[in-house]
Amino acid sequence: MPFLGQDWRSPGQSWVKTADGWKRFLDEKSGSFVSDLSSYCSKEVYNKENLFNSLNYDVAAKKRKKDILNSKTKTQYFHQEKWIYVHKGSTKERHGYCTLGEAFNRLDFSTAILDSRRFNYVVRLLELIAKSQLTSLSGIAQKNFMNILEKVVLKVLEDQQNIRLIRELLQTLYTSLCMLVQRVGKSVLVGNINTWVYRMETILHWQQQLSGIQITRPAFKGLTFTDLPVCLQLNIMQRLSDGRDLVSLGQAAADLHVLSEDRLLWKRLCQYHFSERQIRKRLILSDKGQLDWKKMYFKLIRCYPRREQYGDTLQLCRHCHIVSWKIETARLSQHPIQTAS
Repeated sequence: MPFLGQDWRSPGQSWVKTADGWKRFLDEKSGSFVSDLSSYCSKEVYNKENLFNSLNYDVAAKKRKKDILNSKTKTQYFHQEKWIYVHKGSTKERHGYCTLGEAFNRLDFSTAILDSRRFNYVVRLLELIAKSQLTSLSGIAQKNFMNILEKVVLKVLEDQQNIRLIRELLQTLYTSLCMLVQRVGKSVLVGNINTWVYRMETILHWQQQLSGIQITRPAFKGLTFTDLPVCLQLNIMQRLSDGRDLVSLGQAAADLHVLSEDRLLWKRLCQYHFSERQIRKRLILSDKGQLDWKKMYFKLIRCYPRREQYGDTLQLCRHCHIVSWKIETARLSQHPIQTAS
């Protein structure tokens, strides 16, 4: 029913939020509804309270844009400490252990990735989290995880080292996110689903960037690896702990390919990573009736984990209950330490 000569269903009616809810207001002078709410209240209140101020916008697109902007935030909510203390006992106010998320938030991983002794260890930790522990992290820890990962990728793009290692990490993380988002459900990941979709798109972009890296030959005329005596070349190749590095090195030159097929190299590589019992279970003979150590190595790595060795790792002092990097622990304390787990 029309009120005071104006159709109550007509567009352009002005509403203002009150203590009792949303109400239409009348102009006291004309007795009609106020067509412009700015004449009734201040501009600040008008822009804040008028529901119809921005009627023509795409809600879904605006929501996604907001999620993307939030995901791009580089703020890291941790203290970047060199060590953290693990309380010995539990009380009502605190628990007697340190979770993975707490350690990831508080320890300084941003600086650790710049240290060549810690880089591989941090990447391995990121890979383990991506495989099975991502959902156990808090929302802040998950955001820090992505920020640290971005710094790792940018470092590799800049110095063009450890490319394969980071590509494997990104592939592991992308596979885990696909399972969490599509199969398990959206509730296992903290935050809006659009944020994680954007992060997956970012991971694909990083993979494309790493795949497009073209390593150029250094512009110097000094001594190169192939100029060294064969005995020195073999000595250096014996220090490679990944068989794939041997294969890649053999593809660089014909002479190096011959050296990379040396049976003694692959035998030592197998004995370094695997026990005698594991090796005996995966024996492979060549056409000449000899053990094919190269084929045995690649078969063994599919069945057993390889030996891992790092220049610096996180350690726990059993006396001081401090978790820190091994070098820092040795400097802070002279007590027995063990690898943090």
